[in-house]
Amino acid sequence: MLKESQVYNYWNIVYSCFVPHEMLSEYRMPVHVLIYVYSGEMMVDDNGHTLKVGKGNYVFIKRNHQVKLLKHTAGGTPYKAISIRFERNFLRNFFSTLDKTTLSKEVKRFRESALLLPQTPALQSLFLSLLPYTDANLKPKDEIIRLKMQEALYCLLDTDDRFYPTLFDFNESWKIDLLSFMEVNFTQDMTLDEFATYTGRSLATFKRDFAKVSDLSPEKWLIRKRLEKAYELLAQGDTKPSDVYVAVGFKNRSHFFSAFKRQFGVPPGEVKAVRP
Repeated sequence: MLKESQVYNYWNIVYSCFVPHEMLSEYRMPVHVLIYVYSGEMMVDDNGHTLKVGKGNYVFIKRNHQVKLLKHTAGGTPYKAISIRFERNFLRNFFSTLDKTTLSKEVKRFRESALLLPQTPALQSLFLSLLPYTDANLKPKDEIIRLKMQEALYCLLDTDDRFYPTLFDFNESWKIDLLSFMEVNFTQDMTLDEFATYTGRSLATFKRDFAKVSDLSPEKWLIRKRLEKAYELLAQGDTKPSDVYVAVGFKNRSHFFSAFKRQFGVPPGEVKAVRP
């Protein structure tokens, strides 16, 4: 059976187990994902809106949306789940088999990034049939996996008509507001390539879109924001000068100290803490 922090990946069906500690992950989902929690509990945080996914529940997470997943034990049982990932090519091939004349053109996509699903007999039957493969010695054949993934799509489509336009939207990947994302995450240790990826863009498109919202380049904007945050922390007396550069996202201490003095005219150690 699954052991601590163990993951099995059969094609695009993933079996995961994390015990006994909590595990917080932050993802920008590149594909649609259907998750069944069969032990423990998972909290899905979508920009401050939280879904509780307990034992026996199903959640659908849309592609290209950033979410935080907190997986932990509940009722003395560890977190265990089965996830089905829907790649674009698989969805395109499936869509080509559908009768397009039966699809409603009035139905809109889901607005939510994550959606708790009803416990339908179809979903229950699907995941019950997948449970035996939580044993590492039982590996399903590729053809069985393909059929199970097709079954999963039919389960979703039968659950709500809005899954049609949500699953089969093959337009350009959704782009989140890059400046808002950077305002929240500028202290994170991320490269520009990673900022671009997390906002749904190539690096070239990221730089081009950034030029539309700021007179500064992304690199200069990040440095200025991090320096301003460092000054704020030093003035509050919350962080030591020797530690503040890491707290605001700088990797190099000497680079931070020289940039700080150039920006504010004094080294970090001479910023006076302002006490209330």
